[in-house]
Amino acid sequence: MKRILVLASIILMTSCATKKFKEKWLKKEAPATFKARFETTQGNFDIEAVREWSPNGVDRLYQLIKNDYYIDVAIFRVVPNFVAQFGIHNDSLINNAWQKRGIEDEPVIKKNDSMTISFARGGVSTRSNQIFINLKENYRLDELAYSGVTGFPVVAKVIAGQDNVLKFYDGYGDNLGRKQGEIAKLGNEFLRKEYPKVDYILKAYILKE
Repeated sequence: MKRILVLASIILMTSCATKKFKEKWLKKEAPATFKARFETTQGNFDIEAVREWSPNGVDRLYQLIKNDYYIDVAIFRVVPNFVAQFGIHNDSLINNAWQKRGIEDEPVIKKNDSMTISFARGGVSTRSNQIFINLKENYRLDELAYSGVTGFPVVAKVIAGQDNVLKFYDGYGDNLGRKQGEIAKLGNEFLRKEYPKVDYILKAYILKE
């Protein structure tokens, strides 16, 4: 009886995951350029993505936005005068589905200027669902080499609402950058209880193409 219940649970979880993530989404190619709006707890900011800078990265960003990934997503890591990072989804099924499908690596074409956006990564083909906004000129990130990769390819730039980006709460510093496993496992309930000042992406969507 216990085996039957376990099997039923696995089937149910697989079914839920299928509804929340579809492999075909990963085949969608982004336009040469596109603009998108992020609505946050500190106000809106708009971005412009340029596929020439990082085709694989821009495609992934487009896929995430187009398929409503950025809903109630915590801006969990805001390091003053460095970066604002987000992308861990509150729903672990959705988060894991995207996270385990990393994209191929690419060279850095555009510098990590202030207000440019790049994917976070921790090794070969690990760019997946987390991005960060550079809060200053972080040129050292263009050539930082570790774990078999070099640099962080820029995929987009904030073109409006820069002041709102600079309002993201940064009092926790890099503390939450070291708690990504807990955030992924426990979700926003954990953050809202233990770190109530964290800001959030409320939703993101493509502007007129």
